[in-house]
Amino acid sequence: MSDFDKYLTPLSARYTSKEMSEVFSMRNRFSTWRKLWYNLAIAEKELGLNVITDEAIDQMSQHLIITDEEIKQASAQEAIVRHDVMAHVHTYGQTCPAAAGIIHLGATSCFVTDNADLIFLRDAYDIIIPKLVNVIDRLSKFAVNYKDLPVLGWTHFQPAQLTTLGKRVTLWIQDLLWDLRNFDRARNDIGLRGVKGTTGTQASFLALFHGNHDKVEELDQRVTELLGFETVYPVTGQTYSRKIDVDVLAPLASFATTAHKMATDIRLLAHLKEVEEPFEKTQIGSSAMAYKRNPMRCERVCSLARHMSSLFNDAVQTASVQWFERTLDDSAIRRISLPSAFLTADILLATLLNISSGMVVYPKVIERRINSELPFMATENIIMAMVENGASRQEVHEKIRVLSHEAAAVVKEKGGDNDLIERIKNDKFFTPIHTYLGNLLDPSTFVGRSPQQVEKFISKDVKKALQPFENHINDADVKLNV
Repeated sequence: MSDFDKYLTPLSARYTSKEMSEVFSMRNRFSTWRKLWYNLAIAEKELGLNVITDEAIDQMSQHLIITDEEIKQASAQEAIVRHDVMAHVHTYGQTCPAAAGIIHLGATSCFVTDNADLIFLRDAYDIIIPKLVNVIDRLSKFAVNYKDLPVLGWTHFQPAQLTTLGKRVTLWIQDLLWDLRNFDRARNDIGLRGVKGTTGTQASFLALFHGNHDKVEELDQRVTELLGFETVYPVTGQTYSRKIDVDVLAPLASFATTAHKMATDIRLLAHLKEVEEPFEKTQIGSSAMAYKRNPMRCERVCSLARHMSSLFNDAVQTASVQWFERTLDDSAIRRISLPSAFLTADILLATLLNISSGMVVYPKVIERRINSELPFMATENIIMAMVENGASRQEVHEKIRVLSHEAAAVVKEKGGDNDLIERIKNDKFFTPIHTYLGNLLDPSTFVGRSPQQVEKFISKDVKKALQPFENHINDADVKLNV
């Protein structure tokens, strides 16, 4: 059966990176199970289980990466025994006959399934954290580059006080810094389930070591070390607590809100023709409207961000209904939600990295929009300047009010340009300030401390946050699969 004849999730078939797909692939899953069995056997042998021979260890070490044929064999075996782990125990034993009798010794299925999942979660974070670091780095360079460019601010999507383009981008960066903190914390909090036995009591291993509690504890710690973890969960049921999945997916869901907000802002700016996402030379925006430059990357981000947020609920609901030491109603949903969350995060970050590497700015459009609104915003400055020249504040206010309404009528009712400044220039009442009206209308005087805020934020806060991840920063081109 060809891949073209069956459904493939777009997450892996269309969007995500090769490295993230490999983390959650069948080969990596089953090879990781073998790695777990191998390290369990090493630790058990080190602690005195002589039933495990050097030949068994040697054979297991030579077949840690499962082959295509072995995957097919295990699949056929699972159809008979209806148990995935035992099917792979059987297949691994056929490949390593000297180890067939000691593979999975003392272990429960969750020794391989749960410990493997924890390894995958840690490895998946190791893929997305560097991508997030580079998104922050590239946006930071963009913010510094445009720290002085005045833009019209928006509140309620209505014209508001001016800011700068660089300052606006720092709002996205600050959210991403919190995401980086959350990613790093979640990644480093992941421990190993370890060697806990059927219901978490370690009874089977206590029997193997004839009641020696110290050796059972040593076994748990040794397997943890062999697998490259610093922490093993001190108590578990049959599974590690599914609350761990909640803690792992929560930062991804939070990041989804950041990504959605940023992409939405860019979509709105594209509508205003002020800033656009990259648009490739041969890219087609619409099959019918050849002129279109649709913000498809940002639309993809918004779409997938909503999906990723919804996956957090899977973890919350699953953790809340795990009866006593475990139930099996977590298995099917976790096979879907955990990989999907990381595949989606990987896609979002790759897309944001592509966007942040090539955003296009149109200063003339920005300037024109500012000029259409700035006269109204400058009225307070004009009032104060007139008062300094001896006029009555109330009289100036009334004059400005009348002229502002006349100018607004031209804009709203006739579709004309804002001519408030021309009206002021033509009114003899305002003669005392005619010569320096231009200074009162300089956009750079309306942005407050925006440039200084950008400089301080990037040089202090961003630099400090990225310092532990400096070795991940690069300037490589980011090409999207589609």
